[in-house]
Amino acid sequence: MGIGLTEEHLALAASVRGLVERTADHAALAGQGLLGLHLPEERGGQGYGLLESCVALEVLGERRVAGPYLPTVLTSAVLARSGGGRYGDLVNALADGSMTAAVALPADALVAGATGGPAGGAGVLALGACDADLFLLPAGGGAWAVLGRDDVAAEPAEGVDLDRFLCSVTPRGRVPADRVLAHAPVREIAAIVLGADACGVAAWAVATAADYAKVREQFGRPIGQFQGVKHRVAAALVALEQARAAVWDAARAIDAAGIDLSDETRLAVGVAAVLGPDAAVRCAADTIQVLGGIGYTFEHDAHRYYRRALSDRMLAGDPGPWAEEAAGLAIQGTRRVMEPDLPEEAAAVRDTIRTEAQSLRAEEPAARRARFAREGWIMPYLPRPWGRAASPLEQVIIHQEFRDLKRPNLGIAAWAVPSIVRYGTREQQERFLPGTLTGEIIWCQLFSEPGSGSDLAGLSTKATKVEGGWSLSGQKIWTSLAQYAHWGICLARTAPERPKHDGISYFLVDMSSPGVTVRPLKEINGDEIFNEVFLDDVFVPDDLVVGAVNEGWRVARDTLSHERVALGDSWGPGSQHTDMVKLIARLPPLRQAQREQAGRLWAEGQAISALGLRVTLSKLSGAETGAASSVRKLLGMRHAQAISEFCWSLDPADAYWNRMILTTRAFTIGGGTTEVQLNIIAERVLGLPRDP
Repeated sequence: MGIGLTEEHLALAASVRGLVERTADHAALAGQGLLGLHLPEERGGQGYGLLESCVALEVLGERRVAGPYLPTVLTSAVLARSGGGRYGDLVNALADGSMTAAVALPADALVAGATGGPAGGAGVLALGACDADLFLLPAGGGAWAVLGRDDVAAEPAEGVDLDRFLCSVTPRGRVPADRVLAHAPVREIAAIVLGADACGVAAWAVATAADYAKVREQFGRPIGQFQGVKHRVAAALVALEQARAAVWDAARAIDAAGIDLSDETRLAVGVAAVLGPDAAVRCAADTIQVLGGIGYTFEHDAHRYYRRALSDRMLAGDPGPWAEEAAGLAIQGTRRVMEPDLPEEAAAVRDTIRTEAQSLRAEEPAARRARFAREGWIMPYLPRPWGRAASPLEQVIIHQEFRDLKRPNLGIAAWAVPSIVRYGTREQQERFLPGTLTGEIIWCQLFSEPGSGSDLAGLSTKATKVEGGWSLSGQKIWTSLAQYAHWGICLARTAPERPKHDGISYFLVDMSSPGVTVRPLKEINGDEIFNEVFLDDVFVPDDLVVGAVNEGWRVARDTLSHERVALGDSWGPGSQHTDMVKLIARLPPLRQAQREQAGRLWAEGQAISALGLRVTLSKLSGAETGAASSVRKLLGMRHAQAISEFCWSLDPADAYWNRMILTTRAFTIGGGTTEVQLNIIAERVLGLPRDP
């Protein structure tokens, strides 16, 4: 999945990809309307937005297309937004390819002199060729000047990117007042378009590394089987998906903004500037590492992509100041709202659901809980009568309209219930689901064992057939809340002679049965949530086997899929970027290094939220979510730990963060360790060979 999510965006990306495989000539790009995707039709454009240009730019970045496309698009976007009607002819000429442009970058560079005054002095670095037709240069005081070729002295400049033109530009004399743009968002638009190009570079790098790791053999097997290589490539994909989400959200934000950018828009852009170019540098460097010696040669394209990534990061501006700005905006209360744009039919659906929500608000808590369960509001995506068979659209609206109603958290039951609905008998469903949904039945999960944690299929708990049922014997561990649970979902081996993924069955175990012993385990934070559970000849009747005997692995995978979704949707209590700024707001001002770190952490958290929104939008459209769900889960675990560590470092005496720095240590273990998640991403998303 690229920056674009919709069918139209996917078609656009495919069209651009097909075009550049034939030719990347600037005139051909103009002839296909790509120079004006973001411009209104009356300015010779296609009437879309900067997001559509980013979709194209990502593809061009994948192909490392040279030429004036990027600075020309950047200049026309700035002129169309900030120049009013003054520069209509110039915008038209940029859109049809008859003029090209160069832009002074990084946009923080200043030319000496006040607005409209002298603009002489040392030349500034510009992205574009020295024979460009237009030059967009800073004119002092936050203003920018649009100058023609005869108004400047331009000379070629050397850069690390061998395929990109740079020049050193100095205006000749004074800048006329009618050539000055006040408060033009050059810096912001540059960060977005360079971020899109960087995503394309990163996408090429990830695909190249993965393809090479599949076929390059060392020590008698593909290097993609070695976890060091597998995890490096998977981690690069994680960085790419995070960057795509950030750039996508920033482009959406600026398309929706007016001439004067709001703080919310600036925050979205800052996040993209922090994450986008950095991701490309990391991915390109990791690809050279995976390629080994061949990747360091001049003949291989890897060094050219690494050079392009470094160039994008340099031109977008140092990520440090961007991170500081993001932190400042977040601390002062700026928030980026992450809500999906819903289709027209959502209004009628919302009216119905809102009426139901209002009715539920009028109930007493106990009656409301009963109605939640009876009417299918707790897990609305389940089929009736346990849910509401809600479509993705209905689920989104229910989530929005029920925010203040605090639907109950089912805990482990949220993972068990869908599996019982899908694989359980009618009798099992009617016996267990009503009480579970009302909170009368508490569940635990008897899966992990001392010798089989992440390797769950390696379990050794035995189930021996006896009259009327099964006798279970073995030890389970890391069983959350087992000391309070009424029932447990349990995996046991019923056919030990079969391969390890076969011969496993899925049982419902009464935790009060004779032979069940629960011993709490004290965790590093002092809690006793986990337990070890001993099963000594515990009898389980035949009618408490879920699914077919010896086919429990299929049921377990269904359960685990819900577990990973649940943990991915919740990063853990008090471990989000929003909690960080609440702490910072009551502390003395941070040092520069701390502000920068806070901004980077905020950017990560906001990008995770954007990933969640992208998953939602994909589901609404019926499309595959690609790597986004797995990436979000992995990022969420790490993010919670990083937030806790940083907040604790700011105030080591704070009792809450003293606790959270210990609590979050479990986040990269429970529900699938970080290493297992990287394996899943590498094997299932990138197609790297499985471990032998």
